[in-house]
Amino acid sequence: MTERDSGTVGIILAGGRGERAKPITLESADYIRSKALIPFAGRRLIEWVVDACREQGIRRFYVVAQGLENRSQIKLLLGHGERYGVEVRYSRSSFDRYNVGSGAATLHNLEQWDLTEQALVLPVDSIFDFSLAELEATHRSTGALVTVAAVARSPLEVAGKYGAMRTDQAGLVSGFVEKPDLARVHEIFPEVTSDSCAMIPTNAGMYLVDCALLRLAAREPQLMRQAYQRLDWGGDLLPWLVEHGKPVAAHHIARLGDLGNVEDYLLTLRHVLSGDYQQMNQLMAEPHNEKPRYWIHESSLYTKDDVCGTTLADKIAQGDVRVGPGVRIGRHVTIGAGVHLEYTDIGDGAELREGARLSGTSLGDSSVVGPYAQITDSYIGPMSEIHSALEHPVRLDGYCAVGDGVQLWQGTRLSGVSVYPRLRVPALANLPSGTKLTNSDDVLRWV
Repeated sequence: MTERDSGTVGIILAGGRGERAKPITLESADYIRSKALIPFAGRRLIEWVVDACREQGIRRFYVVAQGLENRSQIKLLLGHGERYGVEVRYSRSSFDRYNVGSGAATLHNLEQWDLTEQALVLPVDSIFDFSLAELEATHRSTGALVTVAAVARSPLEVAGKYGAMRTDQAGLVSGFVEKPDLARVHEIFPEVTSDSCAMIPTNAGMYLVDCALLRLAAREPQLMRQAYQRLDWGGDLLPWLVEHGKPVAAHHIARLGDLGNVEDYLLTLRHVLSGDYQQMNQLMAEPHNEKPRYWIHESSLYTKDDVCGTTLADKIAQGDVRVGPGVRIGRHVTIGAGVHLEYTDIGDGAELREGARLSGTSLGDSSVVGPYAQITDSYIGPMSEIHSALEHPVRLDGYCAVGDGVQLWQGTRLSGVSVYPRLRVPALANLPSGTKLTNSDDVLRWV
């Protein structure tokens, strides 16, 4: 752990319901897993967040939770931070009723904790590649009340998805627009044309704030009223601050990985496993192999499969299994002959039968993938069973999401379909992309 203590505290906004990320955020159809506990590259999201901030000198964290299940799930994992070399405090349950939006939750809890120092406010459903020291330097040099972490994006990337900012030559923000459509993007940024190289600064959802000054601004009657109704950071609080002459700066960071929906989750996972996030590279273990780049836990290298009785190490040496690039294999994983893997994360205790091919996929702990399954750009939750066979292989692609404990029968072919936890799905094909199988009635409707 680094010896540097930045003096900045961390405020983690972890109270969201994770609606966009379903079924990843579901343990069952009626039990929501906190976004903070989504599995990612062998750990839970909030663990990566805490470690990344701790390595840059943040020692105290304040977690804004919401409700019994959300709060208890996070606390069971983090405790009070002892395992992570930090101190962790949680928002009071009596303040939950005030957490009406990310901005409101921040303002109310700044008062609860009586914070007056500098704080880094960040969500729990993103991976950031940034330098806290550089962010702090911009904050000081601009005299900002809030400094927004910004990522440069093209107009097509921005349209309908990201909040955009206009900045002046001093780096201060002069205006915000939340998730504009493409026509509005071109109206606001006429200099950014389709054939230009110019990019648009977008709000990455991470903010360095002067707590004392922000609390003072929040006492203005108009903002105070909004904070008791609905107040989000991007759509409400930041525009209000700029409109009322409060200095808000923008600081460009290297990279942001959004994990709030299935497609973005899988794209971010691919980039992390490819080594595109320098900060994650420092936090993850050294790769087992560099070219191609992959990680294999030693226990999996020497696990024998029950068909041919050879270890994974033997199969790789003999060319019977192809691994990499961008593959992470967890503990005690069983892999059969003829398996091909690339840009795939495999959880502890998983089993991959002979001939299976996985690319751009996250496979949860203790899941089983049957023979000759072909899975591309898909999320498979823990304890799921993919009953595939040579004559009737399962094929998944197009950002499918299979929830915890799902069973898919031989011959199933899905593209862009979400399957909620615990469902037993017979051989289905030709479902429209975007279909959600949320219960047994949904399944029967397509049989």
